[in-house]
Amino acid sequence: MTLSVSTRHALDLRVQPVDDILDRVAQSLQARLLPGTVVRKRRTVGARTDRDTWVRIERRMADKIPSQGWNGAEAAARLEGIAQPEWRGCVVWTDGPAVWRADETGLLPAVPIGTAVLSTAPELPDEWWEALNASLDALARQDTLRIATPDTVTITQALITESIHSVFPKGFDTSVQQWVPAHADLNWANVTAPVFSLFDWEDWGSAPLGLDSSSLWASSLAVPALADRVRRERRSDFESRDGKLMTLFACSKILGPYSHPEDPRLEPARRMAEQVMEELQAG
Repeated sequence: MTLSVSTRHALDLRVQPVDDILDRVAQSLQARLLPGTVVRKRRTVGARTDRDTWVRIERRMADKIPSQGWNGAEAAARLEGIAQPEWRGCVVWTDGPAVWRADETGLLPAVPIGTAVLSTAPELPDEWWEALNASLDALARQDTLRIATPDTVTITQALITESIHSVFPKGFDTSVQQWVPAHADLNWANVTAPVFSLFDWEDWGSAPLGLDSSSLWASSLAVPALADRVRRERRSDFESRDGKLMTLFACSKILGPYSHPEDPRLEPARRMAEQVMEELQAG
């Protein structure tokens, strides 16, 4: 089969032809992808099937796939105590310097809350926050040899130190003390409501304590009340030394060289970063 998407470099799948890709996945999984349900994002395409499942298709360059492989959704299926869609199967193939992967899962129990960064507060019942906390706490108790790859980059001590010190002064130690399993892409586009479920597990693995909480907080900064609620709910993470480092790690992405001058998160990120640096220097 001749595929219509060029493999020379990373592409935006929102605008590239993907009909051949959808046909290949449908044939491989022996399922019909319903045309009216196709959702196209920058590097993924998803669709509902005729057997009431969901297929998520992603393309990555081979050099962006870590040595542990690229089976996060499959590996997450063994995790216990976490609200997530059931994993059903997958198909993977190479296409020049790129690799495609399509994972089939059960349908989400509710709709995704929004985009990665919210500008308005969602209405979330207390039961939703309880389910979030239960899932994140259960995840942190698991064992894994996987290493998290937030933004498809393997997280290491060197990366954390470089990211923080590239934006903030070097007057404190950035050494991480506790590494635990993390989703590594926790934002408002990857959770559902009113029934809580956490999906898109491609990048999960061991990461510094507090990575997920800090990621969700950073995604909430344009809505101060929501950001405050995240910090209250995940208080133990944010009060830990590693949680403070992960807060700075999250802030460095907002305030770094790719920051946007009109990003409403800039000022609250600066204020929090100053507070956290004082705490780290004092402690």
